[in-house]
Amino acid sequence: MVLKVKEDYYIIRSGDLVRKGNTIYFKTEDEKRALPVENINALYIFGEVTMNKRFLEFINKKKIPMHFFNHYDFYVGTFFPREYLNSGLLIVKQVQHFLDEEKRMFLAKEILNGAKHNMLSVLKYYLRRGKEVKNFIIEIENYSKNFDNMNDISSLMGLEGNIRKTYYQSFNKILREGFAFEERVKRPPDNMINCLISFGNSLLYRTVLTELYHTYLNPTISYLHKPSERRFSLCLDIAEIYKPIIVDPVIFSLVNKQKINENYFDKKLKYCYLNEKGRTLFLREYDQKLHTTINYEKLKRKVSYKRLIRLECYRLVKHLIEDKKYCSYKKSW
Repeated sequence: MVLKVKEDYYIIRSGDLVRKGNTIYFKTEDEKRALPVENINALYIFGEVTMNKRFLEFINKKKIPMHFFNHYDFYVGTFFPREYLNSGLLIVKQVQHFLDEEKRMFLAKEILNGAKHNMLSVLKYYLRRGKEVKNFIIEIENYSKNFDNMNDISSLMGLEGNIRKTYYQSFNKILREGFAFEERVKRPPDNMINCLISFGNSLLYRTVLTELYHTYLNPTISYLHKPSERRFSLCLDIAEIYKPIIVDPVIFSLVNKQKINENYFDKKLKYCYLNEKGRTLFLREYDQKLHTTINYEKLKRKVSYKRLIRLECYRLVKHLIEDKKYCSYKKSW
């Protein structure tokens, strides 16, 4: 099955990806589906899929990234088409802002400031709807009082960890009964909520990576998270801002509207992983959220959450070339 979700295609079942002329097809034992190449923004591969060099050459020509996930929905890698937006000047600027401690701290603080603001926005939204989250808001705001005094990245990351831990502790007050959540556990996730968070965050990282591909930014040079081998760390930076307003609302909606239950998880693996039905449901809700539009005051028009991520990249570019001071996106409710 190919789940069509506007500009992105999520291939869930096993099969073959083939090129014939200027068309690509996904073939399984019982179906053959043509994929509209000109409308594909990225491919997300979850099933056991085969392809050949001719297919990859065509995908490269069409500038379509392919993100691969294993049987347990863990990200394993990306086929990154040859970069078509290159700027030596911007790479130099990115590195300079990383090496200059003051410049890096400004960007790291502003990224965390956006993440913190959006987490508080979520909690205040549920506070107005009668959820008992006031103490969590107060605790996060108390942590924030130390924000301006931070003068190194390790201290800032420690503060980020405390804020996010408090934020996650509030989930038990937001989620309906039957979905207990004590603490964040990643590899492997140890319950249904950790499963949903891990899957959603992993999707968001790849969404950010796809948007970065269509800018001049280098995804390996980051500011809040330390750049390292084998990861696109700038994706982690930008995703921090958008997790609370893209991934978490999807989880709250699925759980509280009773769209998802234990039957959507793999029981043999203690509900730590989504089954095909659960994966399909989450992808559909996630894509719907990405394409939901909101009023964007700076442009005086509506834009989608997915477009907000691209605009975040553009704001960072403008800051790096010393055109305009960077200000992370902060959602108002």
